[in-house]
Amino acid sequence: MPTLDELNAAAPETPVFVLHLYSRGMLNRAGLRALGITAETKPPPGGRFERGPDGQPNGLLVADPDPTILYATVGKLPQLSTEDQVVSTRHFYRELNRFGVTSVIDAGGGGHRFPDDYAGSAALAASGELPLRISYYLFPQRPGRELEDFQRWTAENKPGTNGDRLRANGYVLEGGGEFLAWSAGDFENFLAPRPELSDRPKWRDDLTGVARELVTKGWPIRIHATYDESVAHILDVFEQIDGEERAGGRRGFAGIRWAFDHAETVSPKSLDRIHALGGGVAVQDRMAFAGEDFVARYGADAARAAPPIREMLRRGIPVGAGTDGTRVAGYNPWLSVYWLVSGKTVGGTQLADEPNRLRREEALRLWTVGSAWFSGEEKVKGRIAPGQYADFAVLSADYLAVPEEEIKQLESVLTVVGGDPVFAAGPYARLVATSLPPIKPEWSPVAFYGGYARKK
Repeated sequence: MPTLDELNAAAPETPVFVLHLYSRGMLNRAGLRALGITAETKPPPGGRFERGPDGQPNGLLVADPDPTILYATVGKLPQLSTEDQVVSTRHFYRELNRFGVTSVIDAGGGGHRFPDDYAGSAALAASGELPLRISYYLFPQRPGRELEDFQRWTAENKPGTNGDRLRANGYVLEGGGEFLAWSAGDFENFLAPRPELSDRPKWRDDLTGVARELVTKGWPIRIHATYDESVAHILDVFEQIDGEERAGGRRGFAGIRWAFDHAETVSPKSLDRIHALGGGVAVQDRMAFAGEDFVARYGADAARAAPPIREMLRRGIPVGAGTDGTRVAGYNPWLSVYWLVSGKTVGGTQLADEPNRLRREEALRLWTVGSAWFSGEEKVKGRIAPGQYADFAVLSADYLAVPEEEIKQLESVLTVVGGDPVFAAGPYARLVATSLPPIKPEWSPVAFYGGYARKK
């Protein structure tokens, strides 16, 4: 991480915001001025502005423990025009194609308003120019009014609707999540103590209202939970709703596809409950980036199986793997695969012990057919076989044979979606002749640095 002095020296007049996980953020002096943050500015509950000797905010934003202060700052950043959204989105998806990605599931995020902030992807889908398949979830942006938002969305939208003009399952509204109710969110700030849902008087009512709305309307659900304590509380609510629905002669949770996201410290007892209710677990590589902070607070023993993927698989729970990109983790899938296989953070700290690491074939399976379960596409996606989508990538080296440390350097030399090459390099470069328009906005760092671990 840079220091505040370094940010101010490097960009004395240009506003800069740097985000470190969901723990801290940094604004240079120009950024503080642009956002109007002064000594009189009150931070959101659960956050604070660090102050200098003069009593003025010095630019350090601290989630203590609630990262709403960071969400709020992101939400205040300048918005791109629709044109710039489209151009930026095209470049980002080309970057994903560079790593061999042919499909993504967008679990939503704080500050991502539907449908306004989806304009770039929606426009590319409508024109048939999406270079990958996308399933997306709707994430409520108004704490305390989540049920109102979901009632509007379930009335106006239908899960499974495909907005892509050309491809099957090209741009599909999947369901609700990964937040259903803000009061039921346990933020993964490992620099602060674990939040306790029971300290929030409305969490149960908020979550029950939204979950019941989605279950009765047949909407798939995914829900964020870091700690087992939160998972157990959420399961109490889900099991109650399921019992009520079944007592009324309806299918309850058996009628939808649902899952937890993250679940780093989920217990065997909670895994049994998830399995009994037919849920899945989507694991992300947050420990690859925040593992050292986790160890510092909870100890190395707790990190050996965080999350306990082996226990999930042993029970037959559907498990998919992914990144937690793009805000607080990288979007490079091979960093995630490396973490699953090696058990190490990107900084080299050994977390998972041998029994909790995955074989390379297992890690690849979670990233392909495993994750396809969460979008209901496990029968048509994730394998190279008859009847599957013609989506595949030719890699820069043999994933099964390269030294473990070199997994992180893998890229694609040919990425194909629906039988069409969407990215090509090296000996295949001539197969993709379409050049992208210049990056917008012009000041974007990508215009200078060219993407992850890539210099122009």
